[in-house]
Amino acid sequence: MRVRNKPWAAEKLAESTQYVVMEPADWKGKWQERFGNEQPIHVEIGSGKGQFIVEMARMHPEVNYIGIERQTSVAVMTLDKMIESGLKNVQLLNTDGENVADFFAEGEVARVYLNFSDPWPKSKHDKRRLTYKKFLRNYEQILVSGGEIHFKTDNQGLFEYSLASFSQYGMTLKQVWLDLHKSDFEGNIMTEYEAKFSSRGDRIYRVEAAFPKKTTADPEK
Repeated sequence: MRVRNKPWAAEKLAESTQYVVMEPADWKGKWQERFGNEQPIHVEIGSGKGQFIVEMARMHPEVNYIGIERQTSVAVMTLDKMIESGLKNVQLLNTDGENVADFFAEGEVARVYLNFSDPWPKSKHDKRRLTYKKFLRNYEQILVSGGEIHFKTDNQGLFEYSLASFSQYGMTLKQVWLDLHKSDFEGNIMTEYEAKFSSRGDRIYRVEAAFPKKTTADPEK
């Protein structure tokens, strides 16, 4: 996502401690304390300008949401939406989602969202895709037993790759949408990218994939 640099963004994020967690590793295993309740925690990796995570928090006050966005000039747009919303069940991390296992304890997260991730189209870059097995191991570690990834993209190649990656990892593809906006799916919250792509007629792909239930006998992948 290309956004004009905002030199003041880092300072604003650092000052907005109500919504922004500057040292997320300090809260590992204690996120429900941060929210002040015992609601399930949903994490979006790559929250962009924040439309999805803020609207999900508004629609589902019974869930705590955490958006992760590494680009400071983009993350501050999410912060603006959070401040305007006044919601108490949403937080922001301005950091790299690749390190998600450093921020959450085992089984601390109920669901992970991946929305319009960088497709890294060259085959030699497949290890950078957020649905590569290395990242799946991190998600599985922080998710509850049988936890889910909800994934959306406009990129057919990335979608096909991700379906294969999920399946090869042993995940269950619970539901698959090959044209989300022409389906009967209810409650869809669009990201900024999604609104842009769908307005020009692009197809949106979506999948809900669940990790296998954890047992003490499970071998490490």
